[in-house]
Amino acid sequence: MLMPKRVKRRKQFRGSMAGKALRGNTISNGEFGLVSLEPAWIKSNQIEAARIAMTRYIKRGGKVWIKIFPDKPVTTKPAETRMGSGKGSLEYWVAVVKPGRVMFEISGVSEELAREALRLAMHKLPVKCKVVSRADLEGGAGSEN
Repeated sequence: MLMPKRVKRRKQFRGSMAGKALRGNTISNGEFGLVSLEPAWIKSNQIEAARIAMTRYIKRGGKVWIKIFPDKPVTTKPAETRMGSGKGSLEYWVAVVKPGRVMFEISGVSEELAREALRLAMHKLPVKCKVVSRADLEGGAGSEN
């Protein structure tokens, strides 16, 4: 699973997921990408499951980029524990994803293969997504401004 090698602080506040993604909202490496349509926390094991689904489908051809990294620690308290006595222990790591964020990119394979691989990855993630091409995002960004 993905997780930081070391962090400045062991525990973190939950934070806010308001607004659209300001960074990471363009396809920078590949030809096709998977864009989030809603805000969510994506766990490290969900990212790994999506990566495996894509690489297996393209039979290790082409190249896959993971554009999100789980750097936020999430804590939970044990079941049936009374309130108080501090914050719970670290359970898993999440990546904070806002709408418009490009999560995965793929290149080096045909369009049908890339779209199907990203569709399979989509099913592993807890957010609604859409598959976009580099041309879609460049065209969309130009028309909005």
